[in-house]
Amino acid sequence: MLSRVFSGAVLGIDAYMVEVEVDTAFGSLPYFSTVGLPDSAVKESKDRVKAALKNSGYEFPPKHITVNLAPANVKKEGTTFDLPVSLGILSAEAVVKKDKLEDYMIVGELSLDGRVKPVRGVLPMAVAVRRHGLKGVILPKENALEAALVDGIEVLGVENLPQIVEFLNGNLEMQPCRMDIEAYFKTDGETHLDFSEVKGQEHVKRALEIAAAGGHNVLMIGPPGSGKTMLARRMPGILPDMALDEAIETTKIHSVAGALDGKNVLVTMRPFRSPHHTISDAGLIGGGHIPRPGEVSLAHNGVLFLDELPEFKKNVLEVLRQPLEDGKVTISRAAISLTYPSSFMLIAAMNPCPCGFLGDRHKECHCAPLQIQKYRAKISGPLWDRIDIHCEAPAVRFRELSGDANGESSKDIKTRVDRARKIQTERFADHSKREGKRIYSNSQMGGRHIKKFCEIDDEGKRLLETAIDRLGLSARAYTRILKVARTIADMESEKRVKSHHLSEAIQYRSLDRGAA
Repeated sequence: MLSRVFSGAVLGIDAYMVEVEVDTAFGSLPYFSTVGLPDSAVKESKDRVKAALKNSGYEFPPKHITVNLAPANVKKEGTTFDLPVSLGILSAEAVVKKDKLEDYMIVGELSLDGRVKPVRGVLPMAVAVRRHGLKGVILPKENALEAALVDGIEVLGVENLPQIVEFLNGNLEMQPCRMDIEAYFKTDGETHLDFSEVKGQEHVKRALEIAAAGGHNVLMIGPPGSGKTMLARRMPGILPDMALDEAIETTKIHSVAGALDGKNVLVTMRPFRSPHHTISDAGLIGGGHIPRPGEVSLAHNGVLFLDELPEFKKNVLEVLRQPLEDGKVTISRAAISLTYPSSFMLIAAMNPCPCGFLGDRHKECHCAPLQIQKYRAKISGPLWDRIDIHCEAPAVRFRELSGDANGESSKDIKTRVDRARKIQTERFADHSKREGKRIYSNSQMGGRHIKKFCEIDDEGKRLLETAIDRLGLSARAYTRILKVARTIADMESEKRVKSHHLSEAIQYRSLDRGAA
């Protein structure tokens, strides 16, 4: 007998439909064969399916069983197909009625006793269900809330194999899982630390506020203990709230990577990722035998913080060029090429020299000039250029540390950031519609946008010319200055970029001044 069950698999951050075809026939010896480019985990499903059927009270047919996973030219991986394969066998043996079977996508891993375990990538699969016009999806109960983020489909969470068999045979009624996304956004509380807890470093806070207002990349340079990490960890608290489309796209990435927990099924707070400097290039950018999202993709629509920047391997830092420039990363293998979104704000921190005390008024630096040059040379010029704001963070004085006065709260800073972002959203609204790509901030401006929205007067042109001649700025650094100046103007609600906006933007190229 032949049966067909719809399932799904993930490719990149999107899912595609997989037809699980099961044929059972009498042969000389019982045999179980899986075709359609299965990996080891898929091939091993036959043992899990056999034990789950027997321990759930069903007979495993002693026949020649052939399972085909179509399309057969795409490699299948993971344990997603355990549940559809077992139902395909039961359907081929007339234990399960076929009336409802083809109305649903079915995904899930089986334990040996018939319990259904959660899987990764459920949100993209639910989107695929709606795209293909199926009635709904049957999946593990732990994944139900995640799939319920997609409107217009039935989401049925099951706990074990007998439960889904009874439902498909019409002996059990199941209520679809529902979720109010707007209410979820409202109930999600603020969990980030507050800028008011940071003593001193007012000019660094100003730089970070500009960075948040325009989505710019930042590098903080200062001695150990000056508060660089403390400041960076408070950045998500002043970034604009995530829009629904941003939250869905970010959640898809975390779902594919298996980074979601059962309670927080929708990423509503901007991600903050802080990988250790020993991370590999595959861990940072993504990859592996079967490509997975890396840290740059998990930080999509949020913050990627790289502490002790020169301590990262040079080849690891160099792979940051593409995502910083394009907002996406492409991972190519012999059999497949995948593209993951990776539009993030980079915040990096480093010491001014190997010992960390260059320029410190109280501690002497013992590093030779050649050591300092070699230390900074670990970061290439093209990577420097892609960082919009270079900000020095000196050691905090005792008077500031011991003072009772608190700085501005994250809420107050966020109010100004939101006002500047609103100006940018309105500015780029028409361009986003025409180009089919939404622009959220000044950092995402292309050449034509810079030409139109960053016009400067003669005084500003003379100032920029002088800066470029003295500092030897590259063309990329020139455009970064214009983007930062445009953000500073937005924070003052100015329609044109003025010379004092450019002056402040040029001040944030401290490494270029040091190299000149």
